[in-house]
Amino acid sequence: MSASTAVDASIRAKYETVIGLEVHVQLGTTTKIFCGCPNEFGSSPNTNVCPVCLGLPGALPVISRRAVELAVSAGLSLHCRINPFSRFARKNYFYPDLPKGYQISQYDQPLAEHGYLDIALEAGKKRIGVTRVHMEDDAGKSIHDGFRDSDRYTYVDLNRSGTPLIEIVSEPDMRSSDEAYAYMTEIKQVLQYIGVSDCDMEKGQLRCDANVSVRLRGAKKFGTRAEIKNLNSFRFLKLAIEYEVERQVELVESGGRVAQETRLFNVESGQTIGMRSKEHAHDYRYFPEPDLVPLRVSEHWLKEIKDKLPELPADRRDRFMNTYNLREYDAQVLTLTRETGDYFETAVSVSGDGRNTANWVVGDLMALLKAASKEITGSPIPAGYLGELVALINKGELSGKLAKEILPKMFESGDAPSVIMEREGLKQISDTGALEKIVEEVLAGNPKQVEQYKAGKTAVIGFLLGQVMKASRGQANPGAVTEVLKSRLA
Repeated sequence: MSASTAVDASIRAKYETVIGLEVHVQLGTTTKIFCGCPNEFGSSPNTNVCPVCLGLPGALPVISRRAVELAVSAGLSLHCRINPFSRFARKNYFYPDLPKGYQISQYDQPLAEHGYLDIALEAGKKRIGVTRVHMEDDAGKSIHDGFRDSDRYTYVDLNRSGTPLIEIVSEPDMRSSDEAYAYMTEIKQVLQYIGVSDCDMEKGQLRCDANVSVRLRGAKKFGTRAEIKNLNSFRFLKLAIEYEVERQVELVESGGRVAQETRLFNVESGQTIGMRSKEHAHDYRYFPEPDLVPLRVSEHWLKEIKDKLPELPADRRDRFMNTYNLREYDAQVLTLTRETGDYFETAVSVSGDGRNTANWVVGDLMALLKAASKEITGSPIPAGYLGELVALINKGELSGKLAKEILPKMFESGDAPSVIMEREGLKQISDTGALEKIVEEVLAGNPKQVEQYKAGKTAVIGFLLGQVMKASRGQANPGAVTEVLKSRLA
């Protein structure tokens, strides 16, 4: 089957896709999970290593308290039950970048279980079950290209060996690549929000294995699943699932059988390729890790971790819509990152106007940030200054048109809007006496329009208002000008 081959839509419609994801997340600790080596990306190969993460004889692991706290935080944010007692196990397999010959993981007694995550779809929200969240250490990295002799040798960098991981295992509740994409997007946002991980996929901090099967619609029994390993981008996740579904449907329709196997996604061909037969738990010869005592999370410690958790993005979205009367789109944009939400709320505390503040953040400010390739955390305009700008508009001291001129000046200088208004004489004119003078000059210069208005063509007042705004360089208060015009033309 080629990557471009597509199963006939009517045949495809006979089948239902079943997807479960295993998401691997590197925890944002300063050190590795069982030793004091730095947990950092980009160091020279094989420099952040010690006898523990190299698996040398006699070296004993010691669990990182911070890693446990972050893992518990992740479990709580996914609405899991945190088990007061969990145990580490040895997962035995042999690979060049696994120096111990086994991975320290959790098997039958994981840290967290029975959670869920709600995802947003066009048809509404859908709840995806989370089977478990367990801790483990990462393997090293095999490098297959980039060297002159890469055609003959594979290089191994063990800096990543011992990096703290959590694995988030979902229930097989997803039914399309779009749902898998939405689930991964939500997981990434949640974990970034609570500070568990940066989830930088280019650095390998977020990876995913997809378990994919198909079955006839209405069937209760799952089909045979294939596991697609090490998907390191959202786009590849979608492409791999879509190809694999087509492959399995075509195989079943032609009378073949889907093999339970592990497959890899070839980025260049857009195909999944068989790697090895799928392992079962007994293949790994799990047994309790003898060098680590069972992990206990007391009620007191659990409460401490829970109390430090910030508001989750889904809850914040709902609160923004309810409290500030925001549109769903604006609430989604403002909660994309924790920093954006914090910026917005600080600005609202000054402006007192959630809806208009949201419009300025989502629209004009983000346009300036995008043009300057900046994030909200690097905004030259402090949140309080943006709130002040909105407050000045609401108080009638600044027109919306002038505000749009002032905002870029704030972005360039970092000055408060009131400072720029004073410096450049941009304060809105609301004084009736000053406005009457400008109006009289405009009426004297446009006798034809004055006659038209008095003859019943009242729409011409819009033209006269425009002339007043032009004469005042946009500083006149439009509402006050309209009242003066009506008075003079009566």
